[in-house]
Amino acid sequence: MRSLIMMERIINRAADALGWIASTLFLLLMVNVFYDVVMRYAFNSVSIALQEMEWHLFSAVFMLGVPYAIKAGGHVRVDVLYERWSEKTQAIVDLFGTIVFLIPFAVLVIYYGIDFAREAFELGESSGDPGGLPHRWIIKALIPLSFFFMALTGVGMLLHSLNRLINATKTQAG
Repeated sequence: MRSLIMMERIINRAADALGWIASTLFLLLMVNVFYDVVMRYAFNSVSIALQEMEWHLFSAVFMLGVPYAIKAGGHVRVDVLYERWSEKTQAIVDLFGTIVFLIPFAVLVIYYGIDFAREAFELGESSGDPGGLPHRWIIKALIPLSFFFMALTGVGMLLHSLNRLINATKTQAG
């Protein structure tokens, strides 16, 4: 029981770190967009690399923010029903959703995403636009990495659900 809680806390710290990284990247994204807009409209200067950096940063914010959202309970579910259920029922639903949907889907994306990123690396894929960003494999590698952290956060959610079930059973028995 105690080890489950410790494992959950370690995974939650990793998810919190990803949330911090995503929020920092979001600030960089805002600075990038602001600079790009000022340069474009005030000085008629356009940078393809900065425009591409916007969607790279946005992708990173999204992909690294999702594991944090899973940990924080910001993921999609039918909260109108979920909030009315008992602690035990909520834990069972979370266990089911994690085991049947989250982890298998994450593993599938990791499996195919690694080849996707490796192929981009081996080809030396870069932007097709002149002045664009090189090393497109970096942003593509973020896909399997993000889904790895989603699966890890799913394990944390699974542990949290197990801890809730154990506590709900103890409460009913005591």
